[in-house]
This record gives sequence, C-alpha cells and structure tokens, in this order.
Amino acid sequence: MSTENDGPNADLRTRSSTLYDGNSRAAARAMMKGIGFTDDDLRKPIIGIANTWIETMPCNFNLRGLAEKVKQGVRAAGGTPMEFNTIAISDGVTMGTEGMKTSLVSREVIADSLELVGRGHMFDAIIGLGACDKTLPGLALGLVRLDVPSVLLYGGSIMPGHYKGRELTVQSVYEAIGAEAAGKIDTAELREIENRACPGAGACGGQYTANTMAMSMEFLGLSPIGTASPPAEDPRKEDIGTRIGELIIDVLRRDYRPSQVLTKTAFENAIAGVAASGGSTNAVLHLLAIAREVGVELSIDDFDAISRRTPLICNLMPSGQYAAADLDRAGGIQLVCRRLIESGHIDGSSPTPSGRTLAEEAAEAVETPGQDVVRSVDNPIKATGGIHVLKGNLAPDGCVVKLFGYEPTTMSGPARVFESAQEATDAVLHTKIVAGDIVVIRNEGPKGGPGMQEMLGITAALVGQGLGDSVGLMTDGRFSGATRGLMIGHVAPEAFVGGPIAAIREGDTITIDVPNRTLTLEVPDDEIAARLADREPPQPRYRTGVLAKYAAHVRQADDGATTLLD
Repeated sequence: MSTENDGPNADLRTRSSTLYDGNSRAAARAMMKGIGFTDDDLRKPIIGIANTWIETMPCNFNLRGLAEKVKQGVRAAGGTPMEFNTIAISDGVTMGTEGMKTSLVSREVIADSLELVGRGHMFDAIIGLGACDKTLPGLALGLVRLDVPSVLLYGGSIMPGHYKGRELTVQSVYEAIGAEAAGKIDTAELREIENRACPGAGACGGQYTANTMAMSMEFLGLSPIGTASPPAEDPRKEDIGTRIGELIIDVLRRDYRPSQVLTKTAFENAIAGVAASGGSTNAVLHLLAIAREVGVELSIDDFDAISRRTPLICNLMPSGQYAAADLDRAGGIQLVCRRLIESGHIDGSSPTPSGRTLAEEAAEAVETPGQDVVRSVDNPIKATGGIHVLKGNLAPDGCVVKLFGYEPTTMSGPARVFESAQEATDAVLHTKIVAGDIVVIRNEGPKGGPGMQEMLGITAALVGQGLGDSVGLMTDGRFSGATRGLMIGHVAPEAFVGGPIAAIREGDTITIDVPNRTLTLEVPDDEIAARLADREPPQPRYRTGVLAKYAAHVRQADDGATTLLD
C-alpha cells in the first residue's frame, strides 16, 4: 500500500516521505500505527516538536502543557506533530555545587540530541520549545545543523514574587543569603524571601540569561516577534502556542530555514538587543557558538563595538528596577525592537518567521502610556550598552563585564586568589573578603571546570554584604544573567590551558579599567612568563563520562565554548 499524499501539502513532505512512503516502508508505518498514528496522519507533513520539559525546575515546567497547544495548532493547519524530549539543567538550582558544571555542557547535549532525533526521524519541520538558560541556544544549535524549516518558542518568564513592597526574583534570594551571612537580616527573613521569590512556573524573572536569549531569538529571526514576552502562566501563552503550531506549516511552505535567516546582520541585531536591554553576558557565549555553527564571522570584539554604539534603554533586573513581566506590560520585546529600529540601531529589513520583516512586526508594538520600563533612545539609562569586552595582559583573548551605569568603572586592588568557585564561596560567606579586594576565581573555565560554572552565589552574596560597589571579581568561569557589579567573566585563555590568569599570586595588584577596556596584572611581562613556565600543569577533574569528553573538545570562551571539531 502506498501512502503518497495527494492533498494540498503533498510537496511539503520532502523529508518524511523517505520514512513513510511506498511498500518498502510498510514496517515503519506498522510501528507508527502501533502508537495511534493513521495512514492519513502519515500522509501529512511530519512536524517534530522538540520539547525541553523537565520536572527539576520551574523554568520548563509549563512546557508539557504548552506542547499540547502547539500540537493542536499543527493538526489544525494540516500537519502531524511528533513530540520528543531532550534534557535541561537548572542553573539556579545547581548553583554553587558540582552540579553547576553540567549546565553549559547541557547546551551541547541538547543540540546533539535534537540533531540526532531530527536526522533519524526526518521531520519536515521542527518547533523547538525552550525556557531555561541553555535550552534556547541548545535548540538553536541543533536547528542550525539540521537546517530544516523551523521556529523556536520560549516558554515564558516566571512572575515576580513580592515582599515588603518590592518585587522579588531568584536573584533576591541569592543576595539575601549574603545579607544573612553578614548579619544584615536574620534567618526568618531569609526564609520569607525564599518562600515568596518564585511564585509559579517560568524562567527566572529578570533580564537574565533565559529572557536575554528569548529576546535574542526574536531579533535573530528564529522566533516570531511578540511570542516571548507573555509570562509562562499568562493565558496568552497557550494561544501563542496554538498559533505557532499553525504557523509552522507556512514556514515549511516558504522553506524558512536557519541558513537563510542567520546572517551577520541578524547577529548584529541580536547583540544590539542584548546591549540595549542590559542582557546577560552569557549571550556572548551563545551567539558566538550559533554563529560558528552557521558559518557567520562573528568575534568577541563585535559585541564591544555594537555595545559602544547602542544605548541602554531597558530598566530591567538584575541592575534595574523591573522584572521581565513588567517589560511585557510596558509593551514587550517588540517595543524594544521598535525603539532600536526607529533610531537606526538595528536593521528592520531582517526577516521573521511570520513572513514579514522585523520592522513590520515591531511597528505593531503597543506601548502602555506612562510606562518607564523601556526608555526612549533620546533619554537612555546609559549612552552605551551593558556589554563591555576588556583585554590586556590578563585576558589577551578578551573577557566580558556587564555594567548598568552606577557601578565603578575602574578599580585597582590586591588579588585574592581562589582555585575554585567553592573556595571563593566559603571565603565570601565567612566574610573574609573586604572592600578593595579583587577576587580571582580560576580553573573554572571551559576545560578547567569543566563547563564554566556560574558564580551567582558568590557575586550575589557580595552584593548582599554591601560589597557590590567596592569589590571586583574576575574569573575564567562565567556569571548568571542575574549577576551585577564589577564582575568580569570569560577570561581567555583560561588558567587550565596556561592563560595569564594562572600567573596571579595572592596580593598582586590587579587594575580594572573599563573605559580603556583593559584588565591588567601589575607585574612585569617577564615575571608573568616565568611564573607560567614554572607552573605545574593541572590534571583534568574528570577522566571519564560526558564532562571528560566535553573538556577534551571544548574551545575557549572567546570562541563561544563550542565543541566544533574543525
């Protein structure tokens, strides 16, 4: 029996027909019928639904229900959805433990698993559902490799909690931990903040990594404009899911693929969005990785150049006043996009999954009268964006810091050197760091960690102790999008491979000079070279398993911490 489709979508089955058409594919059809698919189902375009639902965090918790809405939309538009799942690791839950090292590694596993299922089951198009920090970039990497018509949908932000008249996010809890350690609040108040900070499902509620990457995916053209802003538990999200399911058939018909969309201009648009919104430094890693995968020439220096010319206009946490849900109420990501298009900071001619341009989509933004979440370009929070790339004898290949405008931009002080994040955490929580110190955390890079674990527990504790403006920190690891202060990450090369950060000794003077974009160890070059030559090469922390494989293949942070083989 043949299953060739004679319907209106016959020409859309360029991939799935290989699996399901003709007498020779009877066994494949038999297996699918065993789980409820019919001949009619298999004659339609097969749409993969790549879900990252997991029960280990609130971020992705709503995606199981959202996927059902997406599948309803696919069926209504004449396709057959097939849902599959991949992993996710919560940065917020694992923070400050050995488990945190798995987070960045999960981006590669997500990409690999999506690619494997997509290649094996030959979907005609794919919808990716992501929410927590690594899921959207991981899904994007996998879609780039497959290069099939595709769309990404963000599950949405959590709503903010409330305590004593202020909005709370998980950042508030980490800062409260530091405040309690310093005796500024008691354990009962810490517990009250803990109980109120995360009131439901959804990704962490400021312009942290998840919301930063959701905005980036809209600016890149991988997600439809206006779909990311509604919070996870807002009823609009279900309607958006259904519409995305319907849209994918049109995306398939137009053959809208990542290779056609992800141009240098698209990446420049995304970087401008990160800069203008005060977004996470993790966007540097993820956008570099996606660019490497698609073959677009993008460097860490592009982030600094674009940030220098892009004003910071969003008053969003971690350094600003408002949560992501407040951005939605103010007019959403599309309002930010419209501001930047009208001022010439991004290219509005870039395509979007809807078939319209970025400018056409952003023009429909509805700004709430009197809102002060998104400022005008003429009245920015800061004339330049939040992302700054420093170089110098401590970071010859670059490092990244995010500033909102109130932080010190220069600092010089004695190095307090720690060989791991845990060592530094213990010192901070035992109040052994004092004003003027420059905290150095090394051997936490892509290979050394491995996995570049985040340092939010440390940075937030410093802020909670009142040291956010008087202590600097540098690391070859990375930071949560919730980090604020003069905190420098992604130092490259990392200590594990012999980068200059490995030469720092306790008490050495380190100078941070953001205006001149330098990070300097005040030690003669020949002394730095001698220290590195005398250094005993460290041994890998993992010798078997996924972390060992990752460490063996991963590149440096300025290359996106990718695992490309070429």
